[in-house]
Amino acid sequence: MAIDKIQSESINLADNFAFTGTVSGTGGITNAQQWRISGNQTGLNEGAFVTNNWEEVDTDGYGRIGSLMTQSSGEFTFPTTGRWLIHFVFVALGGNQTQQYVGGKIRTTSNNSSYDVASEGYNTHGIANSYSSTCTTFLFAVSDTTTHKVKFSIAAQQSGITAIGSTANSMTSATFIRLGDI
Repeated sequence: MAIDKIQSESINLADNFAFTGTVSGTGGITNAQQWRISGNQTGLNEGAFVTNNWEEVDTDGYGRIGSLMTQSSGEFTFPTTGRWLIHFVFVALGGNQTQQYVGGKIRTTSNNSSYDVASEGYNTHGIANSYSSTCTTFLFAVSDTTTHKVKFSIAAQQSGITAIGSTANSMTSATFIRLGDI
């Protein structure tokens, strides 16, 4: 006869257990993945979205957990509801003008329409044609995968910014980790 439920008082919870079948209710991270742009996106101005060349990371032993996010022109759709940690890294080439600042922004929507700045990070960028990087993080409660989405944009004092990307490693990139249920 199979045992349906064991009372916690009857077992030592500090012991190790080998389970077969499906174990549920254990919590933990059920989805984690990284995306990057595979090539440069040039000519960006203040508020421009990073839309081109997004790919899931596929090098150096990368290992996604869970279902893949989908994206179209830089708009990311979550595969499941939950509380998601979003981390955006923006690597920029400042163009031929001196920039006082360059930054990256996480923009979210909960109505599948208007995108608000949820988080932003900046770096000083005082010399023309120089590189800088910045990162920003946001915890997003995704209660509906059809309406809750995310995009990434830049901030710059002057025009002509280049978002730097590569297929060999992650430069301008985003990490998505589902931390738990809503």
